[in-house]
Amino acid sequence: MFFYKTPSVSKLVLLISRVLRKYYRNQKGLQRSLSNARSYNSQYQLQSELSVSERVEASEDTTVVFNVEGSLLRSSSLFPYFMLVAFEAGGLIRALILLILYPVLSLLSHELSLKVMVMVSFFGLKRKSFRVGSSVLPKYFLEDVGDEVFEVLKRAKSKVAVTKLPQVMVESFLSDYLEIDFVHGRELRVVCGYYTGLMEDRTNIILDNKLKDENVSNNVTIGLDNLNASVPHSCFSHCKEVFMVNEMEKIKWNALSKEQYPKPLIFHDGRLAFRPTPLAMLVMFAWLPLGTIIAIIRIIIAISLPYSISTPLLVYTGIKLRVVKPDHHLESDSNQSKTKGSLYVCNHRTLLDPLILSFGLSKPLAAVTYSLSRMSEILSPIRTVRLTRNRENDRDMMDKLLKQGDLVVCPEGTTCREPYLLRLSPLFTELTDDIVPVGMDTRVSMFHGTTASGLKFLDPIFFLMNPTPSYTFQILDKICGVSSNDDKSSRFDVANKVQSELGKALGFECTMLTRKDKYMILAGNEGVVSAGKKH
Repeated sequence: MFFYKTPSVSKLVLLISRVLRKYYRNQKGLQRSLSNARSYNSQYQLQSELSVSERVEASEDTTVVFNVEGSLLRSSSLFPYFMLVAFEAGGLIRALILLILYPVLSLLSHELSLKVMVMVSFFGLKRKSFRVGSSVLPKYFLEDVGDEVFEVLKRAKSKVAVTKLPQVMVESFLSDYLEIDFVHGRELRVVCGYYTGLMEDRTNIILDNKLKDENVSNNVTIGLDNLNASVPHSCFSHCKEVFMVNEMEKIKWNALSKEQYPKPLIFHDGRLAFRPTPLAMLVMFAWLPLGTIIAIIRIIIAISLPYSISTPLLVYTGIKLRVVKPDHHLESDSNQSKTKGSLYVCNHRTLLDPLILSFGLSKPLAAVTYSLSRMSEILSPIRTVRLTRNRENDRDMMDKLLKQGDLVVCPEGTTCREPYLLRLSPLFTELTDDIVPVGMDTRVSMFHGTTASGLKFLDPIFFLMNPTPSYTFQILDKICGVSSNDDKSSRFDVANKVQSELGKALGFECTMLTRKDKYMILAGNEGVVSAGKKH
């Protein structure tokens, strides 16, 4: 037995020694690997201490290829953008379905959750009438752009954007407002003119050829991608260098200020006045029934009670009203000509401008507008008259109303949400020498009370559904009309002077844009709508 066990013990000792030597060698290799990893990490940390704009040396001969959602936008969540499509283009029910699916989406992979959101948001939408990508989304995308990456893009000669989002969602934002030269997104399948909700990748041939041309023309091509990207886009293989951005770095970015926008955002559409995150949408749906009841109560108070009672009650329901009058306003009112009333010239923020002015001054006013829905005309507690767009007829109508009392006119012809003033139609300058400019401004927290493509008779209702809608108007010093101007100013000069005074008082920028420009941008038409959709 003794001679039988000896070889077994020897073999066992030999086997253990081999395992130890192998383990020792692996430990050396592991130590070398850890050493290399520490070296790489220290290099990465050194880079991450510098901002993207400091790391990336873009110049006039540089082409920058960047991942839109990974390296341009500060937020990593795409849910708000698809919620905007679902709510603004698909309606309330579709938005509610997408919100209910959010817990499931958070458990899915990025690619799968993206496909589900596309399906819910786009399925059944008509391709020809889809304008959310150009009228609604640019505002929210611009507010999410990081200023660090924008500084890099601003220095580059050519800019190429790649994204996993549908092309129709990002193309207007990138091309029109950030002046990106080439946008490569996904296409949505269309059947009989309607979106199916399915995406298909575009061919990379055009993109590859563009990047090859950039390299041939001695342009340096660099890339900006996200460190957490599952599969890098194939276009980054053409880049000389690819700089990676991580989520921790994006958190430190500042939002791009409006002054830095390459093109100012003057017009935008859509009902929602907040970024539709899951929590914010949950709050909105919870508020909706109560908000509808409050809006109905506010309307009943406004149309059924006298000013002395209705104004305090409306303020009690949450409406904030601030009136700024010059000290001599009341005196001038008492000394004005008795042959005609005062002509109040307002910038146009919502359809409620004349009504708010009437409540603020506690006196009845007549109002004229270029288009008015039958429902708005019936519900209005003040007299409203439609203009015909015929110069002579409109002039006679407004002159007749002025002889009957005070009149309110909004010569911009349409509403504008942003701090800009559109060109004023000069017709009002010929009517009277008693022109009173009134600067209007509003604040809402949940719903916009204007729309270019939706049902316009709902505009006042949506405004009144806000928890605490705010209205501020400033009555400015009177300006003489054309007939009594000693310097023989033309009607255009007087209109421009009124616009200038309104801009100074409100802090708004004056433009030469018109109603037609707004509707061409937001709705694709000239603003001539059917009676059922007029405002």
